[in-house]
Amino acid sequence: QGQLVESGGGLVQPGGSLRLSCAASGTIFSINAMGWYRQAPGKQRELVAANTNSGSTNYADSVKGRFTISRDNAKKTVYLQMNSLKPEDTAVYYCNAAVYRTYSDYVRGIYLDAWGQGTLVTVSS
Repeated sequence: QGQLVESGGGLVQPGGSLRLSCAASGTIFSINAMGWYRQAPGKQRELVAANTNSGSTNYADSVKGRFTISRDNAKKTVYLQMNSLKPEDTAVYYCNAAVYRTYSDYVRGIYLDAWGQGTLVTVSS
């Protein structure tokens, strides 16, 4: 079963930068979309950025021009480069991936909606 492990969170001052990483492991044939969500205290989880296997990307309006998502398919890893961070970016960031565990699953379009455990990003002076 595919597992996702995030890293790179921490405390940063406003205007600073952080880079999050998320590596997938386990029984994986292929990964389609990979993305990042976040959940701030008292708020619902929201999409931050997503990247499909074909390379298309989409971003939340609040992070456009500041955040960049990228992936290394060979390493089964997705990254989120976060620049010009603001206090309102403070949240737990979760990695998400649509994982095809076997060729059979891939052919039938059956994927695992995998989530990481989350990594805390705090933007504060």
